[in-house]
Amino acid sequence: MTPDRSANRRRYLALWFPWLPSDRLRRGASAGDASPEIGPDPAPVVLVEKVGGALRLAAVDPAAARAGLTPGLTLADARARTLSLRTIIYGPEADSDLLLRVLEDFGRFTPMIAEDAPHGLLLDVTGCAHLFGGEAGLVRAAHQRAGRIGLEMRSALASTPQAARALARFGRGGLFASGEDRQAVRRLPITALELPERDAQALQRAGLKRIADLDDRPRAPLAARFGTDFPSRLARLLGDEDVRITPHRPPPPIVVDRVFFEPILTDADVDRVLSDLLIDIANRLDQAGQGGRAFEAGFYRVDGQVRRIVARTGRPTRDVDTVLRLFRERLAALASPLDPGFGFDQMRLSVLETQTLKPVQRGLDGDSPDGEDFSRLIDRLTARLGPEAVLSFEPLGSHIHERAGRMVPATMKALRTAHDWPDLDPDDPPLRPLQMFDPPQPVETLAEVPDGSPLRFRWRRVLHEVALAEGPERIGGEWWRAPDQKTRDYYRIEDREGRRFWLFRQGLYGETDEPRWFVHGLFA
Repeated sequence: MTPDRSANRRRYLALWFPWLPSDRLRRGASAGDASPEIGPDPAPVVLVEKVGGALRLAAVDPAAARAGLTPGLTLADARARTLSLRTIIYGPEADSDLLLRVLEDFGRFTPMIAEDAPHGLLLDVTGCAHLFGGEAGLVRAAHQRAGRIGLEMRSALASTPQAARALARFGRGGLFASGEDRQAVRRLPITALELPERDAQALQRAGLKRIADLDDRPRAPLAARFGTDFPSRLARLLGDEDVRITPHRPPPPIVVDRVFFEPILTDADVDRVLSDLLIDIANRLDQAGQGGRAFEAGFYRVDGQVRRIVARTGRPTRDVDTVLRLFRERLAALASPLDPGFGFDQMRLSVLETQTLKPVQRGLDGDSPDGEDFSRLIDRLTARLGPEAVLSFEPLGSHIHERAGRMVPATMKALRTAHDWPDLDPDDPPLRPLQMFDPPQPVETLAEVPDGSPLRFRWRRVLHEVALAEGPERIGGEWWRAPDQKTRDYYRIEDREGRRFWLFRQGLYGETDEPRWFVHGLFA
């Protein structure tokens, strides 16, 4: 018996907003814009832009479309066809901003969502339909969201993104089970292939008007006539090939959702839902043997606004109480408090970064392992003050002392560190000073021999007599970064008053006319 592979196929939902520009203008008017561009006047509206020195229609509203006006038509021809016509300058940037906001809001249905130009979205809804009562409930919820924000929408749910797009834009849309979408695509006109105009005309002249006419013909002659990618384009449209979408943002490894029948408003409800979501997240992390390093809570408002809050940890964890406490700290420290508006109708918790979490042996008295309490302190400070306010040093693989370390957020250190600090004997004198100057400060020196340590030096108008000197420690320049970088000879210097300095000579005698001396740091 042949296994049924249809159950393993992915499912894609294509959303198309055919009147997005005019809907955007009407949204502004209905929202009480002080100077709305579209009012209650039912006259056809067209949006125009200058193309090649002439004004042409860039978009039309439904009334203008019913009057026979289409994008690309010159404004003069449009006025000749329709006397009562309202013209507005086209603003593609405003349309892009609106579509991006809609994309963020429609991320409530799936984290796998991408923009589908022009004026559309593609959603990979595989495994998401059960949250909305099945695929029909998912499609219905998407249309309700579009209607609530004032956008007319057409949708199609199919087995490949290309098939779903074609059925939404060139058909009537709908919900097509695996296998049914192929027959629906076959009934579409060849314009669904979105070929160049010359190729589309050539197909129509040959009597090939529907996708079925192409599907019934051998692929080799079509490839020879219209290019080698033509069979692949046709196969993706018919559902034979699945080229998955590239989401707007990388999908997190673990995601859990809560969809509410009634919106929630109070902080207590938000806290309770966060706790429940964290329990689900902890169970999934436990099954995978992982711990979370970054947790993101998404709050979806009824009016379409989306707010995301991220809590990071210094170590991988799946402790519910710890992460919940961090979220409480983040929510309490927000410069712009979390505003539920008319309520949140969905919440999502995602684990953005995971790391292997090995079991830790606690002491007989139940004490936490070394460093765990300090890590929790860093997490709480970061949640309250922000990652830019809690920093730590991170080593870099460089012998140049200015580049041997850098400051990074403390919660990111364990993820980004690629090098270790040198392992030094605590009984040895320090090799590097605690206080370093950036940039190094020039000094005037008098040396016993040209390439030896200085006998005295003047720094900040004060003359220092050298009592002890140790060195040199020679460090060559990084020629792959700066070919003209000179060699440095470092000395640890102590003057007769007991003050200790870290000096270096830049350049070697023979390589440069007059090497210069600098003080790079002070020892304690």
